[in-house]
Amino acid sequence: MFLPYGDTPNPPATPLVNYLFIGANIAVFLFFTLPLSFSRPDLNDPLLIEYLQALGARGYLPARQILEHVSAYDLFVFRYGFRPGSPAVATLFTSMFLHGSWLHLAGNMLFLWIFGDNVEHRLGRAGYLVFYLVAGAAATLFFSLFVAGSQIPLVGASGAISGVLGCYFLWFPRNRVKTFVFLFPILMNTFYLPARLVLGFYLVIDNLIPFLINSGQAAGVAHGAHIGGFAAGLLVAFVMDRWRR
Repeated sequence: MFLPYGDTPNPPATPLVNYLFIGANIAVFLFFTLPLSFSRPDLNDPLLIEYLQALGARGYLPARQILEHVSAYDLFVFRYGFRPGSPAVATLFTSMFLHGSWLHLAGNMLFLWIFGDNVEHRLGRAGYLVFYLVAGAAATLFFSLFVAGSQIPLVGASGAISGVLGCYFLWFPRNRVKTFVFLFPILMNTFYLPARLVLGFYLVIDNLIPFLINSGQAAGVAHGAHIGGFAAGLLVAFVMDRWRR
């Protein structure tokens, strides 16, 4: 296991927009995800029938069995997560701030905290704000190409964060990433690894290979969104470098 938890060098300015995104994701989790996860759905909500049908519920008994395990947050995600089979512009962006669990949130926010400050410093606050949202939308749309008719909502900030990683990969090749390497019982230590090695491992081993093995289909993790976001970040960084030259 490779767990990055810091990088060097860091820019001198305070990454206010990056902190804003981290704060917004945490706030949504605390004020929506947690309370709704322990609440029952509104039985009068017309979206509930559509949700049950999307899960394959047919007939009174199967629908009742599924309903016993449905929370209000499941319905909230079905409404505000991005469904490739029912695309909407609004959910392209609302889905970026929803997470399935605290572990899902923690992993995403850790990567955003490590790598976002450098990219914000390079793009400027306004540029970083626009880029993050556009990269997240691009990542979601790329993923949707492979599951065009799916009614399963896509949620999470990882597509937008992968865009940040794509920019970091191209712009900060000499940076070092503080990484805890856990290969029990052979190796358990912290190393400063080249940024491109860490991010290359994330792209190829964690995403590209699983994506190819599953033929682009969803397998619990939106590898396609991560790849699409990373490619969007690489493209933006490359075009900006050419334009500046």
